[in-house]
Amino acid sequence: MRLFFRTVRESFITSLPLAAIIIIVCVFIEPMRTYSGAINVFNYVRLAIGYAGVVVGQALFLIGLETSILSVGKSVGQSLDKIRMASFIVLFGFLFGFLATLAEPAVTVFARQTNLVMAEINERVFIFVMAAGIGCFAGFALYRVMKNINIKIIFTISYILIFAMAFFVPNEFIALAFDGSGATTGDISVPFMLALGFGVCASLRNKKFNGNENEKLNDCTFGIIGIASIGPILSIFLYGLVLSFIHGGTLPPTLEYNPGAQENLAEAVIFNLGGVALALLPVMLIFIPFQFFLIKMPKKNFTKILLGTIPVYIGLLIFLSSIDFGFAFAGAYIGEVFLSEARPEWFRWILLIIGFVLGVAITLSEPAVTVLGEQLEGLTDGKIKRMTIRMTLAIGIGFSSVLAIIKILTELNILLFLIPLYIIALIMMKFTNKMFVGLAFDSGGVTGGALTSAFLTPLTLGIAQAVATTSGPNAQSVLTNGFGIIAFISITPMIAVQTLGLIYEKRNTP
Repeated sequence: MRLFFRTVRESFITSLPLAAIIIIVCVFIEPMRTYSGAINVFNYVRLAIGYAGVVVGQALFLIGLETSILSVGKSVGQSLDKIRMASFIVLFGFLFGFLATLAEPAVTVFARQTNLVMAEINERVFIFVMAAGIGCFAGFALYRVMKNINIKIIFTISYILIFAMAFFVPNEFIALAFDGSGATTGDISVPFMLALGFGVCASLRNKKFNGNENEKLNDCTFGIIGIASIGPILSIFLYGLVLSFIHGGTLPPTLEYNPGAQENLAEAVIFNLGGVALALLPVMLIFIPFQFFLIKMPKKNFTKILLGTIPVYIGLLIFLSSIDFGFAFAGAYIGEVFLSEARPEWFRWILLIIGFVLGVAITLSEPAVTVLGEQLEGLTDGKIKRMTIRMTLAIGIGFSSVLAIIKILTELNILLFLIPLYIIALIMMKFTNKMFVGLAFDSGGVTGGALTSAFLTPLTLGIAQAVATTSGPNAQSVLTNGFGIIAFISITPMIAVQTLGLIYEKRNTP
């Protein structure tokens, strides 16, 4: 119980800047009203319940995560040492990457937001498309480890392929694909795949590593998330091409974005009951055969893992239901407030300040960012402090949010922003230690977690909806213009962490 209250307290404190933005906008700048002009008390109750549910749900989820999903990843990764065939290790890499993505809360939130904009994008199919992309490249990442393929070559070739393919993909799916890549690597999939990769790397250490074993183990471990993140971009590209072909080369029109459709908390909970179970069940069903045939951990530990899934399930259910009922619509409302035709033209640019503050606050709230900071502090023997990496990422992502909002307000093509940023990240690889390259591309995935999908995506979709309303018939669709925030958030850490790596190398060069 003490652990629960401590975790709730930490979640609450780190989310206070987010709460402050909501209160300032929704209470003081533009109070929420009914059609008759009276204060809409129901919407404020929804906001309070949604906010409390997100904090409590995240705390429960994190408490159970360590003893259940993460333990499964570590155990399975270490047990793969008993499997001698590389093809089976790659197969299990695909399988567990796929299943971890199905269990990822950010993926469910992101797919739901996408379906609200285009009904033809089936929510469940879209989740499977993203999971398949992660699974394929997670398996390939383990294959790279076993064959010791240079990670810099993989990233260079992969992103050249991605940007070449982008010119043939429908515009609606370009920003969507990069956002999907960031959403798939969140609070479950990141630690799970890192644990899986660490287990595989540790099992290979005695066979293949000579010299500085710890350094080579780090080179081996980091980069798995970065490589896996490539998969959803390509799979969503292919999904967009297929949908375009089915509809004769022209995609159906997008819908008006309305994230506040569910106004009954019980309905939101019932709606998520089955989905959360389907997300977690496959991971455990695959783990059980591993337990009986390969892992064979003591019964006490096995029972502890099974019991650990209970708070994960309850926490995830509360988290997603709170977003559906009383949280997602707040982001859309804030976006619409600043683009109201009743306000002067300059007022919309205040959104840049709002976006920067939210980017910083949400990054500091993401659990995966904390994990990354701890890992980097340990790797550098304390020379780069965990708070240094957290603040570096937070400030960088604050500016990423600013760029995303500028892109939406100006309706510029997202590739005009992403191509230069990725070129910078790829050029920096030439001068950066391989360990920091892998860590940098891993960090690009960890910053796009559930809280980002829950609040920043509705915010940018709300802004895009308002832009489409005020710009007339020539405005870009919400699907084309509204997505992209997670894409910007994913590229900034690649540059920031490599910069820290260069500083670290310079300080430690005699």
